[in-house]
Amino acid sequence: MESQGRGGRGGRRGERGRCGEDKDVRLSKSMSFALRHGANKLGLHLNPDGFLFVEDLLAHPQFRSYSLEDVERVVATNDKKRYKLCRHPEDGRLQIRANQGHSLQVPDLELRPVQAGSSDCPVEGVHRSYLCHWTSIRTQGLSRMNRTHIHLCLPGEEDSGKRDVCDLAIYINVPKALADGIQFFLSENGVLLTPGDTEGKLPLRYFSKALRLKPTRSILPLE
Repeated sequence: MESQGRGGRGGRRGERGRCGEDKDVRLSKSMSFALRHGANKLGLHLNPDGFLFVEDLLAHPQFRSYSLEDVERVVATNDKKRYKLCRHPEDGRLQIRANQGHSLQVPDLELRPVQAGSSDCPVEGVHRSYLCHWTSIRTQGLSRMNRTHIHLCLPGEEDSGKRDVCDLAIYINVPKALADGIQFFLSENGVLLTPGDTEGKLPLRYFSKALRLKPTRSILPLE
């Protein structure tokens, strides 16, 4: 994809602001808020499929210090592939979308439904959280909170990524939940998503196990 040169508005990876935060980290956080939660508050218009034209993003006062090169670099280097950058099929304008994690209602995120018994139906999904929330989770179940989905990774990915501060992993029996009518989807970047039950939750009966991840791994009682 084309980009502005290094003499443009953006800077190189590694530049730091007054608080010492990497410029790319600041841009990624700002894009995450705009594309997942705050488009309406910022006066930005998301298409029904969740895409926003990059030119509109960069024209916003919050993003005017960044360049197209900055956006492309953040999308390309994001460890979880949280963003998708592509051309609009009709006019060719560059557009960007967050692949999941929305609190905004986005009707068409190209999520692939998981079918019971299919080859892509996992036996378990894993939700990463914190031990300080375990008592509440065990009592009330997992909640999607203000988001549209509960996020799950696959077994074996509990320690992956940069969110290594998580010290709790909750394993969900996906086939059992599917059998009860709870929907699951796979996002374009391979995250397992579920809206939960009618209350937006995954109750304790769908928990396979709960695992303390740190300082050493140990099984937590479910009852």
